[in-house]
Amino acid sequence: MPRGTLQVILVSAKGLKDADFLGKMDPYVILTYRAQENRSSVAKGGGSNPRWNESFLFTVSDNVAELNLRIMDKDTFTKDDFVGEARIPLEPVFAAGSIPETSYNVVKKQNYCGEIRLALTFNPEW
Repeated sequence: MPRGTLQVILVSAKGLKDADFLGKMDPYVILTYRAQENRSSVAKGGGSNPRWNESFLFTVSDNVAELNLRIMDKDTFTKDDFVGEARIPLEPVFAAGSIPETSYNVVKKQNYCGEIRLALTFNPEW
């Protein structure tokens, strides 16, 4: 059972399906590992190809081997729109220690709707 710290570097996304009819969408990402949740900044005017270059830390203490990413579009006057999600398997990073920048598919209702790019590092607790 892995124990330690998972570092997630949220780099960018591309080809996201635009949720806004007027103007460019303002995407952000909600990163969830078990009950731990982090939220990226809003890529104002980022549209379909936003960049974040932000780092997040999660405490790993059990067998949960998946990181969930929900991409949202920040709206001013209405509820934020769900753009899509990605489920990142963590077994490879637990085994290798780190995964370089990699693109993962973003899906909504089982349909491909873009890619999200991130790097992962796992620092085991000894």
